[in-house]
Amino acid sequence: MYRKNAWLKYNQKETKEVMKFAEGYKAFLSFGKTERLVTKESVELLEEAGFKNGNELKELKAGDKLYFVNKNKNVCAFIVGKKPLVEGLRILGAHIDSPRLDLKEHSIYERNGFALGDTHYYGGVKKYQWTTIPLALHGVICKKDGTVVDVNIGEDPKDPIFGITDLLIHLSADQMALPLAKAITGENLDITLGSMPIDEKDKAPVKANILKLLKKKYDVEEEDLISAEIEVVPAGPSRDYGLDRSMVAGYGHDDRSCAYTSLKALLDTDAEKVENTACCILVDKEEIGSVGATGAQSLFFENTIARLAELLGSKNPLFEARKAMENSKMLSSDVSAGFDPLYPQVNDPKNAAYLGEGIVFNKYTGARGKSGSNDANPEYYAFIRKVVDEANVCWQNAELGKVDQGGGGTIAYILGNYNMNVIDAGIPVLNMHAPMEIVSKADLFEAYRAYQAFLIA
Repeated sequence: MYRKNAWLKYNQKETKEVMKFAEGYKAFLSFGKTERLVTKESVELLEEAGFKNGNELKELKAGDKLYFVNKNKNVCAFIVGKKPLVEGLRILGAHIDSPRLDLKEHSIYERNGFALGDTHYYGGVKKYQWTTIPLALHGVICKKDGTVVDVNIGEDPKDPIFGITDLLIHLSADQMALPLAKAITGENLDITLGSMPIDEKDKAPVKANILKLLKKKYDVEEEDLISAEIEVVPAGPSRDYGLDRSMVAGYGHDDRSCAYTSLKALLDTDAEKVENTACCILVDKEEIGSVGATGAQSLFFENTIARLAELLGSKNPLFEARKAMENSKMLSSDVSAGFDPLYPQVNDPKNAAYLGEGIVFNKYTGARGKSGSNDANPEYYAFIRKVVDEANVCWQNAELGKVDQGGGGTIAYILGNYNMNVIDAGIPVLNMHAPMEIVSKADLFEAYRAYQAFLIA
């Protein structure tokens, strides 16, 4: 159903189903504040649905369900299809990292009676949006003896929270005369950790107290923070948004909304209906270029397909993996910019994504003349249109703003390098990359249904 508001097609029973689906997503989003937590939660959901750890399997047959994890930040799950692997897979690919702040390696310092945490922002952020809001700490501290300590402070109502201060309006004349991009600098995005000293003789008595508290809670020394990964994220759960509860407000919709709907589509797919092997791949580092061992440019996915071929009895698994990827069809499950009625000037309204009108297909993304874009083949686009129309899915098409306005990218072009057919398909978001993003519950549900239909197409 092209360009139709999805809420108008639901009856009372279907509306309840949409609302119920959103409750599962809200729980997923509230827990999954980091890529490690999303990975942990995804594995739990996979195992509850009968998926087995692929590293523990010796052979495979059609209908088998399995998953692989890479460095606690990637998940790749499969339902083995009836057709040979070389005939291609149906792949849903999403990223599970989101813009945030990271504590630096040497992070805790004292200044003028405050202990502060020095940060470096990750991904594209409007820096001013991160001041004066409640923040939480999530991550791991890795000690030299091999111990990995999980950190989670700020989510429990009994926990303290953190924050980044900003100037009071009374003293902000100079600051407010600056452009938004310069009013708050990256080096000033430091979180407040405390203000209570423990020993006046200490050169940094407030910092000493913070280190003492960390030692008591986590049994770590300041040196251990060098090999830590502590992410600073908005505190608190996702919430219903609007009097009609039609939307969800929360941190990390980009791109955990597509990660959840893609994963849930695979979990709920009947193995008996899977002809081409169905796959959901969740990756890291998209917000900084999909680089590194856990990004989409890593060989992890290719190696995993080769391992799949090996378990299916291939004598030349790497070759079969390459052929399988070349013959695959993929939806690059990533969000799109929702049309904002307060800022209509940045969009071409006839090629914009609107909340409530279902899953969004972006034939191309990119910027400055489609630079960095996958630009899907029209033959493949026609195939996708047929799939979603036959499934009675509400869908729409969009570009990322006006031609010279800006732009962005996804993992689509990376998988396109394997010569597979790929198109971007995701959920429209308001406030994208802000600490609080907005999505429509109807779009979540329509994306989930589109992904389900694609996996068995």
